[in-house]
Amino acid sequence: MVYYNENGILIRDLQQSDAKIIAEEELAQGWDSSGKYEMRLKDQADGKSVNLVAEYNGNIAGYINVYPNSAWGAFANRGYPEIVDFGVLVKYRNNGIGSKLMDIAEQIAFSYSDVVYLGVGLHSGYGSAQRMYVKRGYIPDGSGVWYKDEICKQNASCCNDDDLVLYFSKCIR
Repeated sequence: MVYYNENGILIRDLQQSDAKIIAEEELAQGWDSSGKYEMRLKDQADGKSVNLVAEYNGNIAGYINVYPNSAWGAFANRGYPEIVDFGVLVKYRNNGIGSKLMDIAEQIAFSYSDVVYLGVGLHSGYGSAQRMYVKRGYIPDGSGVWYKDEICKQNASCCNDDDLVLYFSKCIR
């Protein structure tokens, strides 16, 4: 399904052929995402998620996933959709792709609930995402920092890696 097609940006459902391209592009920029997209495709086939890919002038440029009733994180199993694993490849950033992916993902999420949530990493690699979410009206959920899918207790040890996240939510009412 195509969700958007204007100004060189096409947003559509993730397809099997996209998984290898995204994984190779991410590896070229220093990210190892092997196996991740096959998992997303399986979740999509099982009806657990809506997975989107963005093309920019015909090239795979970004991706985002919506889990209508997420089973993990701060709002797990409460019927709230979660936006998961959102990214725009470095060479395509600053072209409006990320904003358009978020627009479509939020439209999908809000068709299920009036609340959507997401987790964002705390290290500097997530700095632009952190700023974008705040600008879009997301606020911390109040549960504190999570590490490896659990609330990180006060004074607990953790590592500032991709598993250290803060959950944010947004309500349309």
